[in-house]
Amino acid sequence: MAALDNVSIAILLGSLLVLAGILSSLIALRFGAPLLLVFLLVGMLAGEGGPGGLKFDDVGVAYTVGSIALALGYNFLFGVAGQIAFSHFAFYGIGAYSVIILWNKLGVPLPLAVAGAIGICALLAFIVAVPATRLEGFYLALATLAFGQLFIVMITEGGDFTGAAAGIQRYARPPVFGYSLTAADYALVIAALLLGTFAVLQRLDRSWFGRACRAVRDNSAAAAAMGVDVARVKIAAFTITSTLAGAAGVVYAFLGNGIAPTTFDVNFSFQLLFMIIVGGLGRPLGAILGTILLYLAPFVLEPFVGHHHPLIYGLLMLGVILFQRDGLMGILDAVRRRGARPVAREHQA
Repeated sequence: MAALDNVSIAILLGSLLVLAGILSSLIALRFGAPLLLVFLLVGMLAGEGGPGGLKFDDVGVAYTVGSIALALGYNFLFGVAGQIAFSHFAFYGIGAYSVIILWNKLGVPLPLAVAGAIGICALLAFIVAVPATRLEGFYLALATLAFGQLFIVMITEGGDFTGAAAGIQRYARPPVFGYSLTAADYALVIAALLLGTFAVLQRLDRSWFGRACRAVRDNSAAAAAMGVDVARVKIAAFTITSTLAGAAGVVYAFLGNGIAPTTFDVNFSFQLLFMIIVGGLGRPLGAILGTILLYLAPFVLEPFVGHHHPLIYGLLMLGVILFQRDGLMGILDAVRRRGARPVAREHQA
């Protein structure tokens, strides 16, 4: 993949700062400065070299920003709607492969290829959701995991149409209305994906639909007794978040000049799960912090443990599940509560 320039990285990190500012204002004013500090620190580190001699890949920063959009959708599906699904990266891959096949293989104009790819994701998500959302817990996880594996097999065995195991390579980023997109221009596209995904999910979360999703997650029988159409809510949540994953895949497809089955392996579904559990289930900021932690961890851990950092991921997730079920957001909430106590005592005095 071609490296992005400094302007591109500034745009991507700027989008993170904007999102951090929005989220911090939603949580508490006193909490905003630490949050912005976190993202400013990431901005300082993401360059040719960071403190301690750490070196970061600028394309990795762009990929991480896109992954945050993906994690936000999965956080809504699992954390808010309560559906343990492992098909998110499959729809991510469907979006990427669909737009490239339509545009590069079949000669469909780019705007129609993008719309068609997102439409394919929405249709497939609905088809999968109708039977899958009748299942719960472990059975839903298995069914969606099987769908994800089926997708990998199909693109790996697809011959020239999908590029087989090597994928589809060496295509150029297409011009838009005759204008060739630079790296900085495409960074704006990735930033727009992140902010757009956040806006859509935040709007849904604060609407009657978000309340219905939480009711179904907590007790589907009680939700049904209160008049919530449980099946429709589950299908809608699965379809919407999977379609957003497909949109992220469309954007990812043009980040470099190739896509391959290994990018959409089921292992990435478990990484998504790690991101949102460690960050804090059902909390948008938790998904963001969890994704950034997953990106930074290899750079920090590799000098000490080599390529065994997945073992540290596992231990960290186990520790979160056992001792801090609210993840990083639980720690930040505890800090905020402790900071609020002296203020309350001053008012009482």
